[in-house]
Amino acid sequence: MRKHSYLLLIPALLLLIACNTSNTRAQQHKEGSTEPQYAYTNELVNQSSPYLLQHAHNPVNWYPWGEKALNKAKKENKLLIISVGYAACHWCHVMEHESFEDTTVARIMNEKFVCIKVDREERPDVDDVYMTACHLSGGGSCGWPLNAFALPDGRPFWAGTYFPKKTWLQILDNIGNTYVNEPEKIMEGADQILNNIQRMDEVQYFDSDDEFTARRLDKIADKFLAAIDMDKGGRKANPSRPNKFPMPNNYQFLLEYHHQTGDKKALKAVKVTLDNMAYGGIYDQLGGGFARYSTDPNWKVPHFEKMMYDNGQLVSLYSSAYQLTKKPLYKQRVYETLDWVEREMTSPEGGFFSSLDADSEGEEGKFYVWTKEEIDIILDKKEAQIFNAYYTVKTAGNWEHGVNVLHVTSSPKKIADKYDLKISELEASLLASRKKLMKARDQRIRPLLDDKVLTSWNALMMKGYVDAYRAFDEQKFLDIALRNANFLVQNQVKPGNRLNRNYKDGKSVINAFLDDYALLIDAFISLYQATFDEQWLNKAKDLTDYTLLNFYDDKSKLFYYTSGIDPALIARKKELSDNVISSSNSVMAKNLFHLGTFLYNEDYLDKSEKMLKAMTLQFENNQQPNFYANWCSLMTKYVKEPYEVAIVGEDWADKRAEFDQQYLPNVLFLGGKEEGTLELLENKLTEGETMIYVCKKKVCKLPVSEVDKALELVK
Repeated sequence: MRKHSYLLLIPALLLLIACNTSNTRAQQHKEGSTEPQYAYTNELVNQSSPYLLQHAHNPVNWYPWGEKALNKAKKENKLLIISVGYAACHWCHVMEHESFEDTTVARIMNEKFVCIKVDREERPDVDDVYMTACHLSGGGSCGWPLNAFALPDGRPFWAGTYFPKKTWLQILDNIGNTYVNEPEKIMEGADQILNNIQRMDEVQYFDSDDEFTARRLDKIADKFLAAIDMDKGGRKANPSRPNKFPMPNNYQFLLEYHHQTGDKKALKAVKVTLDNMAYGGIYDQLGGGFARYSTDPNWKVPHFEKMMYDNGQLVSLYSSAYQLTKKPLYKQRVYETLDWVEREMTSPEGGFFSSLDADSEGEEGKFYVWTKEEIDIILDKKEAQIFNAYYTVKTAGNWEHGVNVLHVTSSPKKIADKYDLKISELEASLLASRKKLMKARDQRIRPLLDDKVLTSWNALMMKGYVDAYRAFDEQKFLDIALRNANFLVQNQVKPGNRLNRNYKDGKSVINAFLDDYALLIDAFISLYQATFDEQWLNKAKDLTDYTLLNFYDDKSKLFYYTSGIDPALIARKKELSDNVISSSNSVMAKNLFHLGTFLYNEDYLDKSEKMLKAMTLQFENNQQPNFYANWCSLMTKYVKEPYEVAIVGEDWADKRAEFDQQYLPNVLFLGGKEEGTLELLENKLTEGETMIYVCKKKVCKLPVSEVDKALELVK
């Protein structure tokens, strides 16, 4: 058996990786200390990506991904180093300062390799290929920065993540020598990895005569719930890797499952997770917004980078949870997070920026943490006592180096009782203190802003604004969503309904990927249900038809991640499993289901069902169905078909707003002041009245004029 023989490709490397000092802290150059002239400039200098521009003056001769670098490698018969990261990545900065800014390291990289830098957020297709290679090659832990080694034609043979300078130099030397002295080992490793990459997207259909049943869904939900930490929320922590990530699609599924079945444990899992996240250090208790993940099981200490994709989805999740629970905490977190987005993360044109760095002044989290002394100076004595007690501030610090991460461990009532306050008085004191500390924090050196605009992440935040508008009836939220939608239509939608992925400084140059289409279609469907403006449904259909023409694979009944018009990579992959962001295929399957229902398009509905059947065995037999949460969400719609609620007449908006006071994941809304063009709305207008029609599978019950009576029909 020769399987996995490539693990022995470079024996010394695995030993080196075991010595990877991943807890090393490296200092960045202080922001603002750039010199007027640069000693080095490379091919990245004309790129728009903030991450690539960070490396434009490294002594390493970096190239952006493209034919120029690949042709150079082939012509000179040099191996490729493909280094992938993103602007807010802490360990990317560490490796840059330790190795890529070092002239000794750069000389070796330049002499022996052709070096390519990739922004994973702009080119997730490239990232996916080489991240998969990392997992297959046994290169130790895989994450970002991702450093992959490949043949001149791009076929990877080994990859790993962050390496300290000493280790990186040894890796460069070992791989360079192996390519000269034993190239057959590298060729063999590349062949085996490529074969495995190309087989990874194979799926197994379940019997087309089989049915989606409640019993099957119950078994899947039981696996979900068995993995939840019912004390602190999130998945049960692994002692060796205690990180906890917000996984919004997991809890959206559990909310839907609870709504469908009444399962109390599912609701508890959602509430305990949202409560602990809302009170934890993963949430910016002063400025709003969630960090990417927590480094501990209690959500206390975040990895401080803030990503647009997390916050868009969490706004949607907390809005849905508020509709169900009416918990004021959830409303507060939505409003505070959207205040942050509007204040710090929105471009003048209405686009949403990508991220905020974890680091400032060379230290992770420095912008966000406090000493007790700093707080005591800024606040008056009584305010400081209350604030410090509520946010768990310690004299010696509650984190490292004597600093405090603001987080809540006591109930408001307990703190109010301790200081003989009413709850309203406690809240007023805390609000005043937060404003004072925010004013002081605003004087600090800020983390780097990645100000590129990504279509897919904008779609997630647009949907977040739409969901918040519907949950809280806040017109401002809808106005911002519409502004963003129009910005994307004007700048990212190209002739023939082709999309671009990125936008910065008026430039939009990268052809979009499936997630850009899928998430924007989903956002437009949500926007239609919020406005009953059919232009959004029509745009969703146009984009869907484009994906069917350019991304759809007739053989697998699933979608490729890259368009058929894109230059080919070594493998054309499909994004199937859900992660922090739902997979583009699961979102497209849902889109086809929703659009098929709205438009009476049987082809869409048939394709959606076949996609789900292609994936069902993947998550039904998997002990971790949480990586298929959005597929599971779609399955709920086949177990119990959703209602179509048509509201037609002058008062449609008020009546739809009444519905939105409830959590109704099993309802699709349509209608308007007039009948519009949708088939279900035909002959539904009654002059001088606003009528509600509750329908399922094109069959409608007798119309009613009152929302509470319609809700009885839905329930």
